[in-house]
Amino acid sequence: MLTVFALASGRSGTHFLYELIRRNARSCAARHEPYGFNPSMFGRPIYDRAVGERDYTRRLVARKARIIARCGQPAYVETSHAFLKSWSDLAAEYFPNLKLVHLVREPLKVAKSEAYRETWLHRLHLPLRNYRGGDGRKYFRWALTGLEPIFQHFERAQLTRLQWYLLQWIEIENRAMQFLAASGKQANCFTLHSPHELSDAGRVRELFEFLGLSLKHKTLDLRGRQNRNPRPTVITDDDRRELADVVGRLPPEHLAIFQREPYVRFPWIESLRLGGTGVSQVSGRVF
Repeated sequence: MLTVFALASGRSGTHFLYELIRRNARSCAARHEPYGFNPSMFGRPIYDRAVGERDYTRRLVARKARIIARCGQPAYVETSHAFLKSWSDLAAEYFPNLKLVHLVREPLKVAKSEAYRETWLHRLHLPLRNYRGGDGRKYFRWALTGLEPIFQHFERAQLTRLQWYLLQWIEIENRAMQFLAASGKQANCFTLHSPHELSDAGRVRELFEFLGLSLKHKTLDLRGRQNRNPRPTVITDDDRRELADVVGRLPPEHLAIFQREPYVRFPWIESLRLGGTGVSQVSGRVF
């Protein structure tokens, strides 16, 4: 059975990718962020990965594998950004033949969109938006915890929420490359630069051919709904200074992947090549 998961941060086009698969793939069970009996893998599994506890997550992944095996289709595609946050280190054990779609969006746009989305959900008082980790503290359900090693290079009170999400994006991309190297799945991964390549019929056809998914119709349906924020993501000079501040203070090992493929071909990559040279000039705020 073909199983496909996404290597991606939130706000990187994962919902639109799901719509492309759902609308165009024949004989395929497409899911975005499953909830219910098929575990979403958000929330507590993210905390458990951060602290090295794997027993509970392993049970959830085993349940997910059983549900996927009974989906009734020869292919299953899940585009959730939970994969790298909580359980990618266990995936090859349960899905040895999996393929991956690596969605990469400009980090400032991801971070600003994620920061706004979190603020918006808190203002709406969305139920279950927070959960308690094993330490008794509250954490936002769809994000990393801040306990991951990359955050230890900064004082939390000195980071804006935009900077916090920039660090999360860098961590997620490092996890993507580490997962591919550890699992030997580089040849089973297709990279798309989001969002414009998701609307490129030629690239989408290449994706379907790579995954081995047959099309329902000769003409691609590219009308998938984009999961937009209520207001557009606009990058300012202040945002760029906040990125430069973070990149300048990060140890070089967190930025080394951006010297290689697939990142070197992206137009915004120069903003991630200043590791170790920047000086903090951004006044932070407590979040």
